[in-house]
Amino acid sequence: MTWGTELWDQFENLDKHTQWGIDFLERYAKFVKERLEIEQTYAKQLRNLVKKYCPKRSKDDEPRFSSCMSFYSILNELNDYAGQREVVAEEMGHNVYGELMRYSQDLKSERKHHLQEGRKAQQYLDQCWKHMDNSKKKFERECKEAEKSQISYDRLDNDINATKSEVEKAKSQLYLRTHSADESKNEYAAQLQNFNGEQWKHFNVAIPQIFKNLQDMDERRTVKLGETYRNFAEVERRVVPIISKCLEGMVTAAKAVDQRKDSAIVVESFKSGFEPPGDFPFEDYSQNLSRTGSDNTISTPKNEGVVKPDPKHSISKAAKNKLWLFGKKPKAPSLEDFSHLPPEQRRKRLQARIDELSKELQKEVDQRDALNKMKDVYEKNPQMGDPQSLQPKISETMCNMEKLRSEIHKNESWLSEVEGKVSTRGDRRPSADVNHHTPHGRESPEGSYTDDPSQEHRSPPHQPDPRQAHQPDPRQAHQPDEFDDEFDNDDPLPVLGHCKALYSFDGQNEGTLLMKEDDVLYIIEEDKGDGWTRARKQSGEEGYVPTSYVEIAMEKNSKGS
Repeated sequence: MTWGTELWDQFENLDKHTQWGIDFLERYAKFVKERLEIEQTYAKQLRNLVKKYCPKRSKDDEPRFSSCMSFYSILNELNDYAGQREVVAEEMGHNVYGELMRYSQDLKSERKHHLQEGRKAQQYLDQCWKHMDNSKKKFERECKEAEKSQISYDRLDNDINATKSEVEKAKSQLYLRTHSADESKNEYAAQLQNFNGEQWKHFNVAIPQIFKNLQDMDERRTVKLGETYRNFAEVERRVVPIISKCLEGMVTAAKAVDQRKDSAIVVESFKSGFEPPGDFPFEDYSQNLSRTGSDNTISTPKNEGVVKPDPKHSISKAAKNKLWLFGKKPKAPSLEDFSHLPPEQRRKRLQARIDELSKELQKEVDQRDALNKMKDVYEKNPQMGDPQSLQPKISETMCNMEKLRSEIHKNESWLSEVEGKVSTRGDRRPSADVNHHTPHGRESPEGSYTDDPSQEHRSPPHQPDPRQAHQPDPRQAHQPDEFDDEFDNDDPLPVLGHCKALYSFDGQNEGTLLMKEDDVLYIIEEDKGDGWTRARKQSGEEGYVPTSYVEIAMEKNSKGS
């Protein structure tokens, strides 16, 4: 079914229909444009949202909590998701909207050409019809004039009063009119035949071909719309796998939230290293009151049931040292050795500073080595440079190295001091003596440790090889009364794992355990950060051994493993 045969007389309607088709195509293109603008706005708003909630501080200052890290991962995934929305907008703009607008311009040009051809064919047919109609009218007029001449001739021929000349004149006029009528007839017949031929060509050849071209154009427009509909959906479908990965990343980030890990970070961040304050001793001020025999109360002997206050544990001193843990911490100026901080925080800050200084020292060492190599090259090849020109830089580097080593040594001394003090107050099992207090003078009012020449506070060695380090002395990490208190407990501790001795240890100090190389021991208490691990022999003998002297294997189902 073609337009050329079925709609041969619907030129005006086809003109309107093809114009409607182009208008509809442009309307759909406008819809796509508004859709991609929505995608662009959505992507921009998502990126602004991510930027708003992204941390503005450096990574080192950001919390390391799993909940925070998961949130930042979600922000990154959302930023990638916004990027995919931008891809959708860009593809729609290029593959759909741009393609539609270019095709619309081509359709307009093609439609204009076909309609012009149709109008030209119609104009030519109209001209043929006018020529035929004019010849027809002329033939009609000539016939009427010939009829008039015939009537005039017949009247004069029958009139006896008419002269011969008048009759001959009328006859001659009749002949001329009749001849003109015959010529008009022949011309009319020729024009009629020509018009009929042109009309047949118009409605059977020209118009069907033009309408077929219009039909093909309109069908191609319909096909193009279908293709762009599909492209409109394909643009979105192509990014669905990537969007799914973004969403999967968000789910993975949500699963990475670990409340135990976050709690451990809180402990690591804020642990002070102090022990909770002990019980205050009872101070009986009624000792000197006289008791009468008539009193119904049970008398208390003067020397029985009365706990004498220990001068080492006065209330004022204990309160001065401990009360800030439960109230507002007094402000203290920031000191170079971080002595204004609690022991645990001070240890972390000192360790971080030592690591930073060590990195700087390594850079200086590398620079020195590079300068020395360059100096050797210059000495062997003088044409490449003067070796003495490098001497000032080498001297400067050596000076910087000495300064850094001095700083590292100073901070390591402070670190050894704080590690020794932290280890003496490590998280061991509490003593049976409920009135046990920290000796007087060990802490300052701000909670930091003060120097005490009578106490040795050296950290255990960190090198596992006894040939490179002295054997650690447990008295430097634990007070003897702490060993005694812990071993006085009758309840055996559960086995957490086992360890193999890498080196021999004499265990001569109180509370330590003698072991030989390759001995296998049971671990009953992990290292608390002071360099000592509590172990038990198969014979049941218990004691502390240096952590760096053993190879530890913890049980998977043990507590704290």
